[in-house]
Amino acid sequence: MKLWSGRFTKESDKLTEDFNASISFDSRMYREDIEGSIAHAAMLAKQGIITEGERDLIIKGLKEIREELDAGKLKFTLEAEDVHMNIETFLISKIGEVGKKLHTARSRNDQVALDIRMYLKSEIHEIRKLLLKLQETLLGLAEEHLETIMPGYTHLQKAQPVTLAHHFMAYFEMLRRDLERLDDCFKRLDYMPLGSGALAGTGFNLDREFIKEQLGFRHITRNSLDAVSDRDFAIEFCSFASILMMHMSRFSEELILWSSEEFSFVEMDDAYSTGSSIMPQKKNPDLAELVRGKTGRVFGSLVALLTVMKSLPLAYNKDMQEDKEPLFDAVDTVKKCLLVFEAMIRTARFNKVKMAAATRGGFTNATDLADYLVNKGMAFRDAHEVVGKVVLYCIENNKVLEEIDINKYKEFSGLIESDIYEYLDIFQCVARRRVPGGPAPEAVAKALEEGQNWVRRMKNALCK
Repeated sequence: MKLWSGRFTKESDKLTEDFNASISFDSRMYREDIEGSIAHAAMLAKQGIITEGERDLIIKGLKEIREELDAGKLKFTLEAEDVHMNIETFLISKIGEVGKKLHTARSRNDQVALDIRMYLKSEIHEIRKLLLKLQETLLGLAEEHLETIMPGYTHLQKAQPVTLAHHFMAYFEMLRRDLERLDDCFKRLDYMPLGSGALAGTGFNLDREFIKEQLGFRHITRNSLDAVSDRDFAIEFCSFASILMMHMSRFSEELILWSSEEFSFVEMDDAYSTGSSIMPQKKNPDLAELVRGKTGRVFGSLVALLTVMKSLPLAYNKDMQEDKEPLFDAVDTVKKCLLVFEAMIRTARFNKVKMAAATRGGFTNATDLADYLVNKGMAFRDAHEVVGKVVLYCIENNKVLEEIDINKYKEFSGLIESDIYEYLDIFQCVARRRVPGGPAPEAVAKALEEGQNWVRRMKNALCK
């Protein structure tokens, strides 16, 4: 018999039971559900709503149920619908009538709101650690490649020379914003909803602050209607996850391109690559491709949650049962991708010779030639036009800028002197860009030091 069946005269149809049940996916929150119930029972006794003896019996039973579930000795049933009613059924079976008192002054609406917040708080803690580990790996790679010259691209065409360290630090900055978004999401998640009841609170004299302290929340929710119908925190998490995955997908796309024969900038370690079932020569960057592909499913989780919530009147509606699978899938996908991506990038081998050689084509030092003329007194727009003509000459004569004879250079502008060749040296082009945020090794070294200090602060915050 259902725990809610008092006003019903018929048993639920099997189709209804199958369609209505959520235990197949919300069972992963059983620890949070039990922890919340223990705190609730303690509060009920503190307020004199149940006796201390009843509290002790309930808490003892809940702890035993948790141990039995951890050991795989208990099995959830479809008939009990969800994680909350399964655990309550286990408790009543274990301790008898006293178990029925646990649900006093509580609804499944505020119970699930509590469970999902507790679950997500824990998962954010783990994701935060994975993000920081990836950032530490990028900092290590940047330190190793401070002077590894490579082409920078716009429109996927060679643009100006940079360093591989500068490139890594660009992704470090993306991940920094991602972590800040995650921390910001956590602030709004850290509100304890229990005590909101189904929608209108309760007439019992509850101590919500006590439960908040017991469960490690920073605040209590301020409105019972909002508390049970709010899933902004889940949407916000999936928004964070989508932006993070977008960044990882961009990085993956570059690694996939760079590992091709056309680039040959990077080779993935054998442990993080796969082969072909028909072509024995192949070594495929499949992990990077999967990260790129899984980005779409995380985007889908965000859209699914937004769609579920977009037309719901206050307060709780059964539609909101559809919040968990997209959220859980986004959490799982992000964690797996961060784990795999960190190992893949940490073990990859970057070809310094190929990267440096690639800067020699594509006129990546053309902007420096224009800057040279500006430093000699020419207006930039005029310098831009002169260099465009020089580049056209090179294209028509199959030359690079460094190969043009000084006399030919003077035909384009009398301001050009023999010092132009040193000025056009690729390493000098990079070294000159020492403004804060630039690719010069000394500028990147400063950014690297700041990034290392930032990561240390974030790790310390994680430990508090």
